[in-house]
Amino acid sequence: MSIGDRIFAMCYDRFMARTEKAGLRERRTALLGKARGDVLEIGAGTGANLALYPATITSLTLTEPDVAMMRKLEKRLGDRDVTALRAPAEDLPFDDDTFDTVVSTLTLCTVEDQPRALREIHRVLRAPGQLLFIEHVRAEDAKLARKQDRMNGINRIVAHGCNCNRPTLDGARSAGFIIGHVEHGSLEKAPSFVRPLVVGFAEVA
Repeated sequence: MSIGDRIFAMCYDRFMARTEKAGLRERRTALLGKARGDVLEIGAGTGANLALYPATITSLTLTEPDVAMMRKLEKRLGDRDVTALRAPAEDLPFDDDTFDTVVSTLTLCTVEDQPRALREIHRVLRAPGQLLFIEHVRAEDAKLARKQDRMNGINRIVAHGCNCNRPTLDGARSAGFIIGHVEHGSLEKAPSFVRPLVVGFAEVA
């Protein structure tokens, strides 16, 4: 665990506070209300979603690959009946057809190998499973997309490996998901090149 990892984990919640207040928290709440059955959240970070899951879900499992983030997450868990594991999304330590819902919020931009991570998510979902997502993605506007390409190297350094120019919906389709309802929006109070946002769900047939 590097000093940079520790600093990023320590500052993450404060760094995201204005964006959360400007609509992201509301989006999280609405999306997670659709979670059902056995739920897996990948890249759970510091636990921003923890309090938002409905009481009707059967179980909740969280994975987080970063040691510093995992430490903050474990402190936030308290006495909740939640399983938390240190694991990357590209190598999920679960059997096929284990979960009914997988949640990814601002995670698929950061995974090292997005196609592999999406295949893993598809593998652990049992039909008719659902992937619930909030992800900032490659812009549909060509000019902004070119800016994302120019800024991506800097963004990866500043934002701890985050890629601002990934066509995540196309990646989900390639992994075998059927894209359901998608809302295109904006990650407010963030730099323009990371604002294009998609919120919605994809299904395993």
